Amino acid sequence: MNIAIVGTGYVGLVSGTCFAEMGVNVTCVDVNEAKINSLLNGQIPIYEPGLAEMVLRNYKEGRLHFTTDITTCLDDVEVVFSAVGTPPDEDGSADLSYVLEVARTVGRNMNKYLVLVTKSTVPVGTARKVKAVIQEELDKRDARIEFDVASNPEFLKEGAAIKDFMSPDRVVVGVDSERAKELMTRLYRPFLLNNFRVIFTDIPSAEMIKYAANSMLATRISFMNDIANLCELVGADVNMVRKGIGADTRIGSKFLYPGCGYGGSCFPKDVKALIKTAEANGYSMRVLKAVEEVNALQKRRLFDKLSAYYDGKLRGKTIAIWGLAFKPETDDMREATALVAIQLLLEADCVVKVFDPVAMEECRRRIGDKVVYAADMYDAVLDADALLMLTEWKQFRLPSWGVVKKSMTHPVVFDGRNIYDAEEMQAMGFDYFCIGR
Repeated sequence: MNIAIVGTGYVGLVSGTCFAEMGVNVTCVDVNEAKINSLLNGQIPIYEPGLAEMVLRNYKEGRLHFTTDITTCLDDVEVVFSAVGTPPDEDGSADLSYVLEVARTVGRNMNKYLVLVTKSTVPVGTARKVKAVIQEELDKRDARIEFDVASNPEFLKEGAAIKDFMSPDRVVVGVDSERAKELMTRLYRPFLLNNFRVIFTDIPSAEMIKYAANSMLATRISFMNDIANLCELVGADVNMVRKGIGADTRIGSKFLYPGCGYGGSCFPKDVKALIKTAEANGYSMRVLKAVEEVNALQKRRLFDKLSAYYDGKLRGKTIAIWGLAFKPETDDMREATALVAIQLLLEADCVVKVFDPVAMEECRRRIGDKVVYAADMYDAVLDADALLMLTEWKQFRLPSWGVVKKSMTHPVVFDGRNIYDAEEMQAMGFDYFCIGR
């Protein structure tokens, strides 16, 4: 089976590579010539465990191809996935210009039946717009060619994307014709051997499912952060509270971990977009607005604790940060708590020393030389007046605390992910602060 995937970002490259791994002949398309040239030379533009090896293997075995020109493969493919970006506009709504440009290009150049599948996260009603754009281009050519549009939202977790694609909880496919359903069923048939579910829905429901899923997860995180902040005020331990409510089968334990706020490419963008979709339809998503508000405040929570610890006198203090990416196993810093913390620390005239196992270059690209880039985690804490732990990378979980204490000017740790034991930290001579205890 031949397919094309337009967009070689996180979703497009992972999806295309995993389809190729299952025997599908995949052409990945991107207008960014430099990115395509890098891929052709075996250089992977994103960090994702296991992806580089899989890309190289499928490219060498002839199932994975890269091009800047979709017209070179349109006559050969049965399905075209649109996996281009949908960045938020200034008002928070999703920018569909790239999605509609893909539809325009397909409409101008298609010569036979195909299914254009939206893989990007898009608001409800996007498929209708995509279909109208393709038909408009066909009408301009006076071309009577049948086509279908479908929605196949992705549910990939950065850092575990390959596993999520190859063994997903579910695959959601929105279609409005039996022909499209049969084609998508054939495409996903190899995955059925793993006994996972393909859920077919109407297209608007498929578009809504992705936003609703991410918004629910974001809501659980902000709810637990709100509970954690209250726990601190009343003397409760949020870890005990989390275990107590997570044991309820109606609630479950996932995404109930408090911390210093969520970030990344999905949750912040999708929550904003769903709020805007509701407003466009005359409805207010009051719960999600509160979710956003809590998350924004939570991202500055450790800074506020640090400021209170030093009575607001932070000027000239050297502050170490462990972790820059929004989560472990990725170099993605979109909406990362570290960006908020760094900005607040710089505004307070602190010297900021940072270390992350993979996101150092991404940080440099985003903020330049405003911070000191440490050689390793221990170099970061050298002469530091405080340590902020923002991303729970495995190598941060069991450091040599004796070395850390000797290196720091003042042994105080602010743990934004609650990965350390308070009693142990205090026994080793650290002042220790976390979330919700």
